[in-house]
Amino acid sequence: MKKVEDYVRTIPDFPEPGIMFRDITTVLQDADGLQLAIDEMTKLLEGVDCDVIAGAESRGFIFGTAIAYNMHKPFVLVRKAGKLPGETVSKTYDLEYGTATIEMHKDSIKPGQKVVLVDDLIATGGTIEAAAQLVEELGGEVVKIVFLMELEGLNGRDRLSKYDVESVVKYPGK
Repeated sequence: MKKVEDYVRTIPDFPEPGIMFRDITTVLQDADGLQLAIDEMTKLLEGVDCDVIAGAESRGFIFGTAIAYNMHKPFVLVRKAGKLPGETVSKTYDLEYGTATIEMHKDSIKPGQKVVLVDDLIATGGTIEAAAQLVEELGGEVVKIVFLMELEGLNGRDRLSKYDVESVVKYPGK
């Protein structure tokens, strides 16, 4: 039986020498790989009491909506700044070179709601940390964060140490 990592294509030296890029497009392009990825991420949520699934743009949308559908939960978008039409809250966070800003609708999380955050990859953890802070600012509680893949060498899990974090596939490097 195949595992999720069997569907992930590794591209050496992209985007720069020494980096092993883990490409999920090959997971998405294979019906069995996509189903397996979503099923494995959903399994990480067995027994988790949650009200809402939220996903980070853009690949968190792919996995998060499918997980929300499987669990019959609503799905909330965490988007890049300027993409949501309603009143928003925003959080700016540091990137390797510069900053980025993400937003959520002000009414997307209600006080007391239990939220699961979903994304495809944890690297340094900056994006999902900012998303968790937005959920908390809106009065929600982050009960779990799930990823398809984790690059352990970038220590993103350390940044998220106050949260329950799980990933389906772990790669030791960057």
